[in-house]
Amino acid sequence: QVQLVESGGGSVQVGGSLRLSCAASGLIMSRNYMAWFRQVPGEEREGVARDNMEFGGPSYRDGVRGRFTISVDNAKNTMYLQMNDLQPEDTAMYYCAADPDYRSLNDRTWMYWGQGTQVTVSS
Repeated sequence: QVQLVESGGGSVQVGGSLRLSCAASGLIMSRNYMAWFRQVPGEEREGVARDNMEFGGPSYRDGVRGRFTISVDNAKNTMYLQMNDLQPEDTAMYYCAADPDYRSLNDRTWMYWGQGTQVTVSS
């Protein structure tokens, strides 16, 4: 049984930093595409960052590029999202996702999802 468990969310002030973690069991991250998504109540879930197993570097949505960094520690089977210079518009529930097949950040049909961790940024 696959489980993705996020942690590291919390409340920070504008300009602050958080590091989210996603620990996986039942799947091997190095054999899956991994990504972070976020969702605000009443809005659609949006892709934030995707690790890229094959080509070039990771992918980021506009607005977080340069502030967020996705990484995967294969030895720990854990994915991270380092978020710096947080802004109020980053407030959302953050989810990690995994899929053995290619999925883009615009695709919400990723196979596996975690339960989410809340990030709140206040001014």
